Amino acid sequence: MKIGSVILANPVVSAPMAGVTDKAYRVIAKEAGCGLVCTEMVSDQALLYGNPKTCGLLNITGETGPVSVQIFGSDPDYMAGAAEIAEARGADIIDINMGCPTPKIVKNGEGSALMKDPGKAAKIVRAVAGRVKTPVSVKMRKGWDENSVNAVDLAKLAVDAGAVALTVHGRTRSQFFTGKADWEIIAAVKKTVDVPVIGNGDIWQPGDALLMMEQTGCDGVMIGRAALGNPWMFSRTIYFLKTGGSLPGPTPEERVKTLLRHLSLLIEYKGETVAVREMRKHAAWYTKGLRGAAKLRDRINKAGSKEELEEIITSSLHI
Repeated sequence: MKIGSVILANPVVSAPMAGVTDKAYRVIAKEAGCGLVCTEMVSDQALLYGNPKTCGLLNITGETGPVSVQIFGSDPDYMAGAAEIAEARGADIIDINMGCPTPKIVKNGEGSALMKDPGKAAKIVRAVAGRVKTPVSVKMRKGWDENSVNAVDLAKLAVDAGAVALTVHGRTRSQFFTGKADWEIIAAVKKTVDVPVIGNGDIWQPGDALLMMEQTGCDGVMIGRAALGNPWMFSRTIYFLKTGGSLPGPTPEERVKTLLRHLSLLIEYKGETVAVREMRKHAAWYTKGLRGAAKLRDRINKAGSKEELEEIITSSLHI
């Protein structure tokens, strides 16, 4: 799959997820073969004002590309300025967030709220695409709610304004992440535009990716929640799409090894204190389904140091 001038090794894309897809997560995902990884969503204004934490989200130095930087906002000029910063920091693709459903985002007219104002959405895409040479993509939802399903119309506007790829999540904003994703809307968008379309929503197993591609004609698939604590979802999906065969899931030993690798990367990038705290949620995902997982999570949540956390995780093999 090709997005503008960027060629992906495979059509499997890691979804941008706030508080999750940081540098450590992206490195793990790339090691699992993911064709395109994405940053957490980055606020345009915070980036322009030089907020240290926000600027840290753009640390993609040394990563194996391609890396997509996702920005969000509601002002065309601010978004264009943020895109210029992202480009200067090495972004391979700049993605415009028109899909985030969280109240604190949409109350400012950002994220999926832009789907209620297609005119402004198009101005943002045009402003961003006009200020950077980096390929620009847009991530959107089916619509705001079932009474305003407008992904097809917005897709046309976005492409006309300069977007060279689209990601469509088959849920409305009002659904958040509940209910069933509507793959038909992904197919409708694909039939309407002549740029790559990435489908998103309800890919829980490798076979789901092939089904989505066959049913919608989409060019790539975006995987989010199914890969939490499960980077093997990327490698297994890539293998399935290439061969039709199935790779086995990870052994408990492989889970622990990768979890410790993830912890090591977090410490390297964020320091021990922050890493141990942030690793708690990842550890819960990695150990889901293991024997004694509930007790293990309780112990992990009480860990205060790298050594303590490593000992708890390592000993989990013998629970």
